[in-house]
Amino acid sequence: MGTKQLETVDPEVAGLCRREAERQASCLTLIASENHSSPAVREAVASLLTDKYAEGYPGRRYYGGCEVGDEVERLARNRAKELFGAETANVQPHSGTQANLAAYLAVMEPGDCLLGMSLNAGGHLSHGYERNHTGRLFRAVHYGLDESTGRIDYGEVERLAKEHRPKVLVGGGSSYPRLIDWERLRAIADEVGAYLMADIAHPAGLIAGKALPSPVGIADLVTMTTHKTLRGPRGGMILSNKTLVKKVNSSVFPGGQGGPFLHAIAGKAVAFGEALRPEFRDYAARVVSNACRLGTELEARGYDLVTGGTDTHCLLVDLRPKDLSGKEAESRLLEVGIVVNKNLIPGDPRPAMETSGLRLGTPAVTTRGMKEGEMAVLADLIDRTLTGEDREGVAARVRELAEAFPLP
Repeated sequence: MGTKQLETVDPEVAGLCRREAERQASCLTLIASENHSSPAVREAVASLLTDKYAEGYPGRRYYGGCEVGDEVERLARNRAKELFGAETANVQPHSGTQANLAAYLAVMEPGDCLLGMSLNAGGHLSHGYERNHTGRLFRAVHYGLDESTGRIDYGEVERLAKEHRPKVLVGGGSSYPRLIDWERLRAIADEVGAYLMADIAHPAGLIAGKALPSPVGIADLVTMTTHKTLRGPRGGMILSNKTLVKKVNSSVFPGGQGGPFLHAIAGKAVAFGEALRPEFRDYAARVVSNACRLGTELEARGYDLVTGGTDTHCLLVDLRPKDLSGKEAESRLLEVGIVVNKNLIPGDPRPAMETSGLRLGTPAVTTRGMKEGEMAVLADLIDRTLTGEDREGVAARVRELAEAFPLP
């Protein structure tokens, strides 16, 4: 149903959709987990594929009329395998968290030990946080960071692995700005007989674009979202080797999900196809260079960065020296049209709804065409906003940038 029909059938929802389009167009998104998908991806997601039930897998469905759906899913799987150099791909998970849960349950039983990065060290809720289903299903143990460097303490990972003998060791996080030593984690997992799972929800597009090293071929399981640096629709995916494919597929369906979202899978196929083009490598490299430049410019203005910088798309700013909470910083920046998110920092004394940190990411503004020069401008605008200097002038400059770099 097109936009004109939506206006006629439900003007209230149409109005909300229009307001969101206007919001995204007029603001600058620096949330590390957000991006702007292409019109082609959005068109696929809005297709009639949304109406089709297709429980099962291509060639083995529980409903008739899945011939086209089978081709869509095969195409998405094949493109994903080519993009990441993977042996198998399951493109059905509805989200990254559901991909993680399915991957765990492919190789674990309830009560088994799961070893992952702690939440306030940069890990994710689905890595065994006590209030997440993963923390309730499994005996979760968490590793942290070296206090002097802010980086993963691999010695602690090894010590905890030997002590607790986890069934799965998880690498990856949602606010860790540095490279992860996948080979080191592989060696630790092998030493204790654990499966290694790499959660690359955040850097998936940077890995696909060859800007960061890949865990594919090193980890037993690789999970990700498709909507962050990959610029696809909201969704998840699991890559594995051929020895685990049956377990993974069974864990996704019928284990944790029913019918797949064929419209979302079509959007994933489009995004994977876009990421296979040479220009996507340029994009991935620019995301990283933009993040590095933004970090350098913020440091020059007196901001402390956790780990002292970034190797990826995201920065974690420690606001304690500025006597600001993440909540207050997020609110101030939103007022001028810069969209960010408050974030816990290692050893954060504040609660998760307040925080002492700010997470910044460059995927979305890079998609809009911004380069390193604009990162210097953004750092200045962020600083002026947080110090209370000329907010009206900052808001006007943000609007100018948004108009100069329109949404795709």
